[in-house]
Amino acid sequence: MAKILVVDDDPDFVGLTRRILQRKGYEVVTAASGQQALKVMRKEKPDLVLLDIMMSYILDGLDVSREMAQDPELKDVPVIMVTSLTGARAEAAQLSGEYIPVDEWIHKPIDPDRLLARIEEALKGKAG
Repeated sequence: MAKILVVDDDPDFVGLTRRILQRKGYEVVTAASGQQALKVMRKEKPDLVLLDIMMSYILDGLDVSREMAQDPELKDVPVIMVTSLTGARAEAAQLSGEYIPVDEWIHKPIDPDRLLARIEEALKGKAG
């Protein structure tokens, strides 16, 4: 089964997400910051990354996704950006006109079934 890296500075979110993913048979690794995530990615080689947009600073997740896009070893790893931004703030982040190397966006609080469906879609896209 696929290995998924969950990157979020909220331990409750990480714990809940880990349980959801492990019940479906996914292997889960975690990181609490952008810098830690990049180290874990290079070591663990995840099949997909769930990446919080706001961690140690407001755009930590965006910086990680950009760095991944420029790294030959990480550029093909699907990224699902997880955000608690809502409404106009979320749309502004997603539609700012600048390229954001993310495969999908999902909003907190997450719906477990929707999350799993998005992960399955992203992993199929990677394989295909």
